[in-house]
Amino acid sequence: MAGHGADEHPHGADRLCEAGDRVYSRAVRRGRLPRREAERVPCLMELALLHPDPDDMDWLVPTSPQEVMTRLLRGMYDEVRASQRRVGSAVAAFEWYAGLGRQVPAPGGASEGPAIRVLDGLARIQAAMDEATQACTTEVLTVQPGGIRREAELSEGLHRAMALRGRGVRMRDLYTHVARHGHGLLSYLELMGGAVEARTLDEVIERLILFDRTVAFIPANAERTMALELRHPALVEYLGTVFERLWRLAIPLTAPLPDTGIEGISHREQAIAALLAEGHQDAVIAERLGISVRTCRAHIARLSETLGAASRTQLGVRIAQAGLDGARPPVVIPPGRGSPTAR
Repeated sequence: MAGHGADEHPHGADRLCEAGDRVYSRAVRRGRLPRREAERVPCLMELALLHPDPDDMDWLVPTSPQEVMTRLLRGMYDEVRASQRRVGSAVAAFEWYAGLGRQVPAPGGASEGPAIRVLDGLARIQAAMDEATQACTTEVLTVQPGGIRREAELSEGLHRAMALRGRGVRMRDLYTHVARHGHGLLSYLELMGGAVEARTLDEVIERLILFDRTVAFIPANAERTMALELRHPALVEYLGTVFERLWRLAIPLTAPLPDTGIEGISHREQAIAALLAEGHQDAVIAERLGISVRTCRAHIARLSETLGAASRTQLGVRIAQAGLDGARPPVVIPPGRGSPTAR
């Protein structure tokens, strides 16, 4: 029977191969069969469905179907009992670990919940923001990039801002300098009265909303259709520190932007010059300052004209010479001259 082992018949007594079924059926009908007829189906011997006839070893007799069924049912019962024991062990382990989690108090008295939660979809984001607003009692810190805020964006969170104002919550907002030119923002701040304080910078980090130094929300994709809800104390503290440092560098919205000290160069053009000196492309500069690429290029053209640069390469040199790259204080350019070295 060499060459016809169990590897060629990978089954049990409940699912015989076609050849095994045929030979076993014949044995049951006849009561016994010659050993040579079972040589090509060794599975029947291995599964104890056939065994030698004690009266004549050249013949094989079948195990009765009733005995085979009893054996199969007993095996299935044992498997079910083993599965039940494994399920019971898994449930017990889960309950044990869950119990340990309940015994550990949340850091800083924070409510139970994951340290980082992904919010997929605007509806879930809005619901989580509303929940955080209702729980907020002290302060809200926000960073709003993207330049001039559209009326729709301001109206979207107005109900939350009004609810916070009603509870005496302090709000501080950071915007880019470009946002100063939006009438919607000025109207929003007027409506909120002294509840909101706003400052601006040349550029800010991505959007951030931080409630009571306990929970923060940041975008999770470029389209802002997904967000991360952060409750890990270390992450929240880090974001709060970043905000405070930016806040100290920012200029109050009610204060004018500082003069560049160079006639004909605005504060925005000075920021563009610094980013050009760092090697950034027009599109990147526009995104960081919250303006359109077209507006950015118009400012670059005015920079070139003011500094007397005929090419982008020469503009880079002129920016460095004028100190607009941030390496040293700006050089005051007398009226009518393109740069300190202009001919």
